[in-house]
Amino acid sequence: MALKHESTAPYHSTQDALRILETVTRHSAGVTDTELARRTGMDPDHLTALLRMLRREGFVEQAADGACVTGETLRRLGSAHNREQALRDRLQLTLDRLRDSVGAAVYISWYIDGEVKIPQYADGPATPVVNEWVDFRYSAHATAIGKSLLTQLDHNGRRDHLSRHKMPRLTSRTITSDKLLLSRLEAQPPTVPVLDLQEYAVGTVCAAVPITAGSAVGCLALSLPVEHAHRLRQAADTLNRNAAPVLLSLAL
Repeated sequence: MALKHESTAPYHSTQDALRILETVTRHSAGVTDTELARRTGMDPDHLTALLRMLRREGFVEQAADGACVTGETLRRLGSAHNREQALRDRLQLTLDRLRDSVGAAVYISWYIDGEVKIPQYADGPATPVVNEWVDFRYSAHATAIGKSLLTQLDHNGRRDHLSRHKMPRLTSRTITSDKLLLSRLEAQPPTVPVLDLQEYAVGTVCAAVPITAGSAVGCLALSLPVEHAHRLRQAADTLNRNAAPVLLSLAL
């Protein structure tokens, strides 16, 4: 199944972060910020911002002499022992942090074997998760998550999914025409978050941004009560800008 995907800012940041980590791991005694700048050729401000993120997420640590050394997160994700659990734990910590930064419930989703899967999410008393009143596997046409995943497939992949799943009207805003939905998906810019404005459930708005990792199709998403709809686009942009730690964990 072919993918339709174009790089966005988080992907460039992830590639640059990987270059930094490769340099750090080659210097077991540590490497200074100045040496990192020289070896990577990165703009100092960009390097400083990435190092701040890498330290916050535990990918690198600062030694007593100020040099950068391998962090606990990098060691755990780079180990063959319990790597799957280490990745799940790391993603959960990142989702929790994203939830707090955007002030909304946050989800990670994958398109696996032709179906929508949501293996992890982060919610809280002030950031409730969406009430799954219709199984997310059968409502991709109405959710930001589903539409984001379908957007990343090619035309045949989308048609295949819609041929296997009906498009029931869930609210008055739900798109039930496969022709209209396919047209909307085709026109969706890859760098713009996909929105769900009460299409899945009355009283809830959602947004999703792509996080393709290798051949896997995925997305990060958030949900808000409709009374906070005015925050949706800004929250989605924040989610997109902060997707790099998720992509980095998946890339290691």
